[in-house]
Amino acid sequence: MSRDPRESVHKRPPTIGRVPKLTRADAVAAVRNPLAFIAARWTPTPRAVRRAALAALVMSVLIVVTGGAVRLTGSGLGCPTWPKCTDDSLTATSEMGLHGAIEFGNRMLTYVLCAAVGWAIIAARSTKPYRRGLTRLGWAQFWIVMSNAVLGGIVVLVGLNPYTVATHFVATSALIAVATVMWQRTREGDAAPRPLIGKAVQQLVWVLVGASVLLILVGTVVTGAGPHAGDSSEVERMPVDWETVTKLHAVLAWIVVTLTFALWFVLKAVDAPKGPLNRTRDLFLILLAQGVIGYVQYFTDLPEILVGLHMFGSAVTWIAVLRVLLSLRERPYDEIGIPAPAPEATVGTRA
Repeated sequence: MSRDPRESVHKRPPTIGRVPKLTRADAVAAVRNPLAFIAARWTPTPRAVRRAALAALVMSVLIVVTGGAVRLTGSGLGCPTWPKCTDDSLTATSEMGLHGAIEFGNRMLTYVLCAAVGWAIIAARSTKPYRRGLTRLGWAQFWIVMSNAVLGGIVVLVGLNPYTVATHFVATSALIAVATVMWQRTREGDAAPRPLIGKAVQQLVWVLVGASVLLILVGTVVTGAGPHAGDSSEVERMPVDWETVTKLHAVLAWIVVTLTFALWFVLKAVDAPKGPLNRTRDLFLILLAQGVIGYVQYFTDLPEILVGLHMFGSAVTWIAVLRVLLSLRERPYDEIGIPAPAPEATVGTRA
């Protein structure tokens, strides 16, 4: 990817000056609109904004991993109520053992996720010139996190009902999607999107995205009907035949793999830029690794470590699919007053 032309603005030696005094008017302004107050006094570098967006994306994937650990260790009801851990304690107690510690730790990680998303919002809001679309993507993540936290509480209160658990995972996938888009947008300008390939190929990619969404949804049914209920007690499971829905999941996986393979050949045939080609290659390799894990876990009676890896792979696969979609166009820097880089330097490399 070519260097962001805004980077040069920040390549100045640091200077040390007096710290301005905080007046009463400043304090009032900070209380009324803290984001505007910060934005008026701080301009992050483009690299800092990208890192903030990446941190939010990494945390959204990590929350999938820790949520999987809660379920796979049977700690889903380690804290039997919500928002407190027990009726008498906000936190896990020593008497609750490992399961309580795991579930409470996962809840605490939500605050770390909120901090990462908050950092992304502040960095986006403080960018000069102001990028409204980027800031809105940050706020979208915030509201998804808040909604999903409440949904997580409902999951506990209804005793790990598999339908609420599935919805909880789908909401996290939506969070990952928004975080991925924001991360990509931090490396682009705000001009209108300019397609890099033709409509027919774009339609093929949208079919790939649709098949990937179906793959995720059916995967939640496989989980909801499978043996890892999330607690050692008797937990309701989805009333479907697990073998049948698992085979459907495998068929959808092969459809996604086939579409990815076909897309790569089509991109080669139309002499597409390197960006879409590289993203498609990455997706294909990730799908192969995810498929190996899936088949091994199926034939080895679903060991917890492999199921956890498969959940992590699901998040990474979803990101890779979205990166293929986002690589089909570029957004120059024209509209923010910065000359767009030469096409030769960007068309083949912009993700």
